[in-house]
Amino acid sequence: MRIDATSLRKAREERSGRILVTGATGFLGSHLAVALLRAGYRVAVLARASKGLSARDRIARLARWFSLDGDARSIEIVEGDLLDPDWAKAALAGAGGAFRYDEIVHCASNTAFAERKRAEVEAANIGGLKTILDLAVRGGCVFFHHISTAYAAGRRTGLCPEDWVESGPFTNVYEETKARGEIMARETCRREGIRLNVYRPTVVAGDSTTGRTLRFNALYYPVKAALSIRDLFMDDLRNGRGEKAAEVGIRLTRGGRLYIPIRIETRPGAGINLIPVDHCVRAFMAIFEEGLEGDIYHIANPVPTPLEDLVAYGKRRFELEGIEACGQEAFARAPKNTLELLYDSYLEVYRPYMQDERTFEQAHAGPILERRGVACPVFDYHLFARLMDFAVDAAWGARLFS
Repeated sequence: MRIDATSLRKAREERSGRILVTGATGFLGSHLAVALLRAGYRVAVLARASKGLSARDRIARLARWFSLDGDARSIEIVEGDLLDPDWAKAALAGAGGAFRYDEIVHCASNTAFAERKRAEVEAANIGGLKTILDLAVRGGCVFFHHISTAYAAGRRTGLCPEDWVESGPFTNVYEETKARGEIMARETCRREGIRLNVYRPTVVAGDSTTGRTLRFNALYYPVKAALSIRDLFMDDLRNGRGEKAAEVGIRLTRGGRLYIPIRIETRPGAGINLIPVDHCVRAFMAIFEEGLEGDIYHIANPVPTPLEDLVAYGKRRFELEGIEACGQEAFARAPKNTLELLYDSYLEVYRPYMQDERTFEQAHAGPILERRGVACPVFDYHLFARLMDFAVDAAWGARLFS
């Protein structure tokens, strides 16, 4: 039976319920788990061993990264893998007792876009979701919080409403499985009387004030790819005779900046919808605490960042010249050069999000965020530079936990 809002609010106020967070060793999941913990909720995290580290070691490392100190001792660690049938079977067998959580925040997912990874993506985003929904039902969960993506909207243009997406087309397997997962969560929760919130963030980057992040994909990957090209030819200019650089039109300007002739295709009105992770967390917490009836919520930047702006920010931060955002007509006049073809190969999976014409309605999320005073920071050069400064200092993840 669906719990009434008064009882739910009382349990929340008394912090008497237990909340399980999946995907808590990932980027967004770890931030949400920490936010819930710092708000005084009783938090458990589902984690598995990986890359030579036990689940407990992975959580301890993240606790240090977040400077949790004494708060880390109150984290309950549930060791398990949603993709492991043996673990899931054992957990389900004991769901009436040990595996009982009042609310579940499901962040675990596979974010790969490539079709060749379809089996892995479906196993995580469909199979893993089914397992945690089964656990929610058997364990008496009263509220399921499903972290999805705004891009479950699929291959559309214009305004995307905060509504269910029943069919495609989709840009990639990630979008497809997230949309299918939302429907699965809806059907299960309706049938079992479990409240359901679906949270749909756009592209999440690092912290707006510190630049800190645990992941260096999305926004970071195109920048890192451009810098890889820079470093390759800078070595030729400094330690060779510069012949390889000259062949592709790379040179040093009189001001000492590196000139890289790369045009990046864009379209009028298109851009990237970027939100800093601290805004995403604040928005989640506001919706978590106020959105008690169950709904779909976009967590998006009301002002997408044009690709032209990001190119300008990158050139300024890394002292580059020659990289430009251009319309299709520029490529009709002059075909893509060798460097542009190379760079395109790096950006293939991200291109739909760099030239995005989708905007995301916030009819449900907007009033809550406005009441709570939660506004998305402007994605200007200074924010971009903070993110890139941290990325460089962390060697794009290689020194993240040093």
